[in-house]
Amino acid sequence: MKTTRLLTATTALVAAATVAGAESHVEMANEMTIISWGGAYQQSQLKAYVEPYLEMHPEVTVTWDESSAEAVAKLRAQNEAGNVTWDLVDATAADAMRLCDEGLAMEIDVDEDLAPAPDGTPASEDFGDMLVSDCFIPQIAYSYTFGYRNDVAEWDGKQPESICDVFDLETFPGQRSLEKRPHNNLEWALICDGVAYEDVYDVLETEEGQDRAFAKLDTIKDETIWWSAGADTPQLLADGEVVFGSTYNGRLFSLIVEQDQPVNMMWDTQSYDLDGWIIPEGLDDAKLARVKDFLYFATDTQRLADQAKYISYGPARKSSAPLVGEHAELGIDMAPHMPTNPDNAKGAFVQNYEWWADYRDDLDAKFQAWLAQ
Repeated sequence: MKTTRLLTATTALVAAATVAGAESHVEMANEMTIISWGGAYQQSQLKAYVEPYLEMHPEVTVTWDESSAEAVAKLRAQNEAGNVTWDLVDATAADAMRLCDEGLAMEIDVDEDLAPAPDGTPASEDFGDMLVSDCFIPQIAYSYTFGYRNDVAEWDGKQPESICDVFDLETFPGQRSLEKRPHNNLEWALICDGVAYEDVYDVLETEEGQDRAFAKLDTIKDETIWWSAGADTPQLLADGEVVFGSTYNGRLFSLIVEQDQPVNMMWDTQSYDLDGWIIPEGLDDAKLARVKDFLYFATDTQRLADQAKYISYGPARKSSAPLVGEHAELGIDMAPHMPTNPDNAKGAFVQNYEWWADYRDDLDAKFQAWLAQ
């Protein structure tokens, strides 16, 4: 676990304070353990709302744990052991649904626990369709997509144009990197095997459809490096160890724009997803009070817009979108780099979060068995 003391904590363990939106005084813990993804995304959270919050609350210490990719398994284990040590967890929409369904995440009252928009619009209306679960507090809309090296000599000057070029080893030879899980990989495999977007999950729900997806992945399996951490593909691309690699669009933005690596973004068939917070079930009153106070601040209109200064993810609130401006350090307009930008959104694929919440455990097991073959 990586512990970061962001500001000096006082010797007090708790402080009397008022939770935003609450009428009565409660005691709030002065320590929070926040689970996130590491890398450029966690840095954007740190800059946009954790550091500003701690400037207002210098008595608070935050500990980061970069285990969001394993959030479901680890929260299950903590719950089973009767020892939940996490206070706030960053999770994808599908994982939030699973945790909510299993009683491992707390249901929230959106309009009571989260700030309204500046014009008074209730939070529930401002977040709108992003509220895909009773336990999910949205932060961003992002996408999984591919980056590719634009200097590969073996490609004879050709540049990939389609997601399905990932499966074309003859025209575009070289190592690929794919995430070590079924999510997205199976959908892309079926799409590149001729399945229409609207039919993907109907096909994937069948044994035959799953076999078809794995058969398509078989065609590039021997040329694939499997990644688990979001920082893996950007590093592999930067080092020239892979020529194609899937990852989050914000990680590729950092690689291409901030680091000026010879890499291009492929927006074709980018796979939309949502990311946000869940509060683990079972926090004591002091910890829960601190978490709710932080969330009220961290998910307001300005804070979500501020996050887009550091990474190219679309803020989850409608009222935040008009406030998205320039990159905090580079001074470039961030809007054209968002996955939801109309020019980038052509041909985007929207994930079915509820479907994955239902089928993820079974397909995880099948995927790992396939990898071991």
